[in-house]
Amino acid sequence: MSLPSPHTDPRGFLLALFNAAVAQAVPGAGIAAFLPPPPKGRTLVLGAGKAGGAMAAAVDAAWPAGAPMSGLVVTRYDYVPPAYKAQPGRIEVVEAAHPVPDDAGRRAAKRIAELTRGLTKDDLVLCLMSGGASSLLAMPADGITLEEKQAINKALLKSGAAIDEMNCVRKHLSAIKGGRLAAMCAPAQVVTLLISDVPGDAPEVIGSGPTVPDSTTCADALRILARYGIEIPATARAGLESGALETPKPGDARFEGHQVHMIATPRQSLDAAAALARQAGIGVHVLSDEMEGESREVGKVHAALARYVARHGEPFAKPCVILSGGETTVTVRSKGGRGGRATEFLLGCAIALQGEPDVHVLAADTDGIDGVEDNAGAIVTPSTLARARAAGLKAAEVLDRNDAYNFFKPLGDLVAPGPTFTNVNDFRAILIV
Repeated sequence: MSLPSPHTDPRGFLLALFNAAVAQAVPGAGIAAFLPPPPKGRTLVLGAGKAGGAMAAAVDAAWPAGAPMSGLVVTRYDYVPPAYKAQPGRIEVVEAAHPVPDDAGRRAAKRIAELTRGLTKDDLVLCLMSGGASSLLAMPADGITLEEKQAINKALLKSGAAIDEMNCVRKHLSAIKGGRLAAMCAPAQVVTLLISDVPGDAPEVIGSGPTVPDSTTCADALRILARYGIEIPATARAGLESGALETPKPGDARFEGHQVHMIATPRQSLDAAAALARQAGIGVHVLSDEMEGESREVGKVHAALARYVARHGEPFAKPCVILSGGETTVTVRSKGGRGGRATEFLLGCAIALQGEPDVHVLAADTDGIDGVEDNAGAIVTPSTLARARAAGLKAAEVLDRNDAYNFFKPLGDLVAPGPTFTNVNDFRAILIV
């Protein structure tokens, strides 16, 4: 299929860039390069995340046919690749809720913990972790109920906390994250394969780091909770204040000999999109794959840069594409609004652009989900605000309600690819022609 022209079909061109970014992050045959040889003993596969089903399918296909393998991976509802669901392999894949954990995730985490019993130094554990594991691998620490964990998770999601802050709290209130799963696996050899969805690709932040040492502390978690005004049950607070909920740290002997491999990252996806844009003769500029901050404010900054390029041809020559990634945040100020990071970014961007000619913007999450909605993101065009006004939509008021989904839906500008079976987080592309 030929690449849509950025000049005559900017929407199709931007969608092609997004699809290239997603395709780069979907685990496939390349996973074989990260697998160790079969061990003397058992091979156990454990994992969690929105890419978990696809990672399990790829590992199963790459592992020698005659070599025994078993295990359990938990992924988001509807995120098991259809072929693997129709014909399951050696690794069982179950589904649970994201971004707020449910009892299915709790049961899956309990089963994963039970599978680690009796492992020996002759055994191999392959741990497949990707974004979403923080919610999908739900095993609250002793004295904390699932309902309490759900309430804390919801408060964190609405608070505007950065992903590393949220995961610091999550891992300290968990019995399986923050390195605890790896500790359960001792003395077996542990090899962790990661798909990064976090700025900086820190293994201890991805999925709250179930199989890697944790450098954060209970005191850090308490400071974060205080910073965002999040209340927690007395039992949880006592555990944090006493240090009883502390996580395994770097240097712990239980991590000795463990291997960690990054098999997909946000930068790799941005590079794939950039390569495709260059095929169309368009200049490409990657700002960063580590952008954080309030989504609407990040949108305004992107708009200011795009507007300057469009009007002055500086600091980048036209035509060009500006790419960025990372994980922005949304501080929820109003009840009842719909939308996620991508659409909130885009609405802030559209308001700041004020219909700037020849500027088209796509923002979408590579997991196919913007927040908890059925879209990955949306597209802004020079006519977005005019079309919205004609439909009776007031952009600033909608943004104040955190209701960006219901701004872009009636315009027909949502991007809804369905499950992508991977997750390397935010993807943003600004086309200036």
